[in-house]
Amino acid sequence: MGETQGGERRGGGGEFEIRIRGTVGDSFVAAFGELTVTRHPAETVLRGGGLDQAALYGILDRIQALGLELVEVRRLPPPENAARPSGPS
Repeated sequence: MGETQGGERRGGGGEFEIRIRGTVGDSFVAAFGELTVTRHPAETVLRGGGLDQAALYGILDRIQALGLELVEVRRLPPPENAARPSGPS
């Protein structure tokens, strides 16, 4: 499955990494339960797989509504083992 018209959606979604400035509390982590949240001293990293564009924009809207500073959003490359054809070794 590839991109659809206009390149806006990809079949099955992809894995994204979202970085926000600062460290968040436990209530934030609970509010983003569908994502893996990693807290660092200067930033918080959110990761999610299988996200389509609508889900990604919904997450970004929640980040904005909470008044958090968005640092970076990027699509992660597929894992190496996902790119290899499956079959007998």
